[in-house]
Amino acid sequence: MLGRPLEHFATTSWGREPLLVTSAERSGGFEDLLDEDAVDTLLSEHGLRTPFLRVARDGTTLPNHDFTAGAGVGAGIADQVDDSRLSELFADGATLVLQGLHRTWPPLVRFVADLAAELGHPVQANAYVTPPQSQGFDDHYDVHDVFVLQISGEKEWRIHRPVLASPLRDQPWTDRRRAVAQAAEEPPLIRAVLRPGDCLYLPRGYLHAATALGDVSTHLTLGVHAWTRHAVAGELAHVLLETLSDDAEVRASLAAGIDVGYADRIGADVDLVRDRLAAALSGVDAQVVARRLAAASRRAGRAAPVGPVSQLRATQDLSVDDRVTLRDHLQAAVRPRRDGGGDLVSRAGTVRLGAGELDAVGDLLTSGETSVAALGIDLARRLLAAAVVVCDG
Repeated sequence: MLGRPLEHFATTSWGREPLLVTSAERSGGFEDLLDEDAVDTLLSEHGLRTPFLRVARDGTTLPNHDFTAGAGVGAGIADQVDDSRLSELFADGATLVLQGLHRTWPPLVRFVADLAAELGHPVQANAYVTPPQSQGFDDHYDVHDVFVLQISGEKEWRIHRPVLASPLRDQPWTDRRRAVAQAAEEPPLIRAVLRPGDCLYLPRGYLHAATALGDVSTHLTLGVHAWTRHAVAGELAHVLLETLSDDAEVRASLAAGIDVGYADRIGADVDLVRDRLAAALSGVDAQVVARRLAAASRRAGRAAPVGPVSQLRATQDLSVDDRVTLRDHLQAAVRPRRDGGGDLVSRAGTVRLGAGELDAVGDLLTSGETSVAALGIDLARRLLAAAVVVCDG
């Protein structure tokens, strides 16, 4: 995507500075991911509903009822995207925002999952389709990093430095409208026209706005929701609260008749809790925090698609001569149990394993594939039914 090794990008640009890579540097476009025909197909034939589409005009997001309608006989859906209304709005200068394309468009389902695995951070994909000479949104910043991939047409981008460095998800630009507006009046850090095949990286917090030039412009944004030290702090806080729940003195009630709004009334209680928190904090094992973050990471993404019908057929037709492959992007791990067995936890859920099954599953997780004979046909069928593995045939 960037035409350079991840290691170079990670040490020079990631979370630091914007980066513009032209199509000439990359040697190619992004038509394999999305094109204008794909946009029309999604909007007219896929039965999209909100929030998979937003529409904006003159910097304002339009209400959903402006571009949705009932789905017709038998559907019972009142908010499907109406391509007739969209055509009218688009001709009148509205920008179409296709959201969650990592869930609805197969090439991006695969690409985004691979990118998230490579970066180690959750990724989402949106597309912005803008009529000529139109600007969809005012100057703003995002609370996630963004890769902008220009698909078709040309779009002028104006980039300004942050008014808040590395904003968190609960620190949106709308809380700083005045500062953003003032910063946008200054000369931009970057003013560039993106053409098909160009890629722009923006760390979270950088102000940006874009205007389509001369023709319809389509670009993809890959939003990277970076794990932060603040997220680590949040998991540490959860661990500390769980630890202190075992402390009888911390669980004890405050005095009867107390007014908790006065510091001098609760000062001794604050001192006790602070001391216990400090003692507990020094004893927190990083592995405990890592397990909590791993669980959050599994919830933040999805495994590669599987077909329920094909999984059932594979389970029914399975033989000891077959081989199975671990489902991609599963983030699977085995958690030991006190009874000697283990729980195979992944984005597909949890599968209980007996002590005699741990080695075979460990080999599967290490190599990514194995024979049905090595697993045993009963375990292989359970893993197929749970969508942990897929059958090679």
